[in-house]
Amino acid sequence: MQRSYNFGAGPAALPFEVLQQASAEMLTWRDAGLSVMEMSHRGQKFTSIAHTAELDLKELLDIPDNYSVLFLQGGASSQFAMVPMNLLHNSKTADYIVTGTWSKKAQLEAEKFCKTNIIADTTDSGFTTVPAANSVKITHDTAYVHYTVNETIEGVEFDYIPDTGATPLVADMSSTLLSRPLDIKRYGLIYAGAQKNIGPAGLVVVIIRNDLLGKPISGTPTMFDYRIHADNNSMYNTPPTYSWYLAGLVFQWLKRQGGLRAMAEINQNKATTLYSAIDNSGFYKNSVAKNCRSWMNVPFTITVPNLDNLFLEQAQQHGLIALKGHRSVGGMRASIYNAMPLEGVISLIEFMTEFERRYG
Repeated sequence: MQRSYNFGAGPAALPFEVLQQASAEMLTWRDAGLSVMEMSHRGQKFTSIAHTAELDLKELLDIPDNYSVLFLQGGASSQFAMVPMNLLHNSKTADYIVTGTWSKKAQLEAEKFCKTNIIADTTDSGFTTVPAANSVKITHDTAYVHYTVNETIEGVEFDYIPDTGATPLVADMSSTLLSRPLDIKRYGLIYAGAQKNIGPAGLVVVIIRNDLLGKPISGTPTMFDYRIHADNNSMYNTPPTYSWYLAGLVFQWLKRQGGLRAMAEINQNKATTLYSAIDNSGFYKNSVAKNCRSWMNVPFTITVPNLDNLFLEQAQQHGLIALKGHRSVGGMRASIYNAMPLEGVISLIEFMTEFERRYG
């Protein structure tokens, strides 16, 4: 069976071993006589799947006991509203760091619930950098500080964790969670859409410190209250069961790879290899400051005009797909999440080299 290398930003590639296992279990899970997607979410079989997935995620990330892990619907975009609904408490302001498209969307959504203080904004750089660590000044009495660790569209990534003291730090980690080890204790809340490094679309993972639960603003719908989901083991309503199951298979696959330290070495090597190929060419260009280049999303442009469509067409013919840059920025983008093997990156570089030889 011929499979392409999928460089899509999300939904993204899944580990081939995971797809094989899911395929083998599609019609009947073990001896259940039915597929996982047909199971009752409250039945013993699925609750065992869900419980195992949660334990594996806690092990991979070394999540402390005073945090809850939630498996919810709505994607990361739903969290743009759920965060202020649950974390504002009695405060009327929240701090936002804007470094790209997604952090700006989060800030604008929060404006519906409170006054947002934009304490750092890299718009003037064209979102090609992140603010210096010592330049981020937190507003007095703010409810929390929100930032997006990795901007999937612009390919810019924080190389440090903002120091917010006793103020809860909230992070959108949709593109980075599970790509490397993480000090969970530095954060009040982390959320991540699944369709990058966790599993298929339809699921969002929330990791929240327990003292932040249970104080939503007045009028918060029941379904948007983190406490409700925590108290019901993420099963207050029917959860996205098949996405949760597949995420669990991904967690087990990560453990077999050696965990997140091993993945960090692999991911850094992939990114370094691809950036080196771009930087050593006068034909391709990446404009992001080198200290904050994303490990996961590598945007690049061709310096010769009007070759983008030809590049994408020929890349697809070589089994290299989903390389088109986001419609808001153009160019190309190679997303090299956990499931992308080094061989895929090497194949892309070989194609890029040949394309440059022919058209450069």
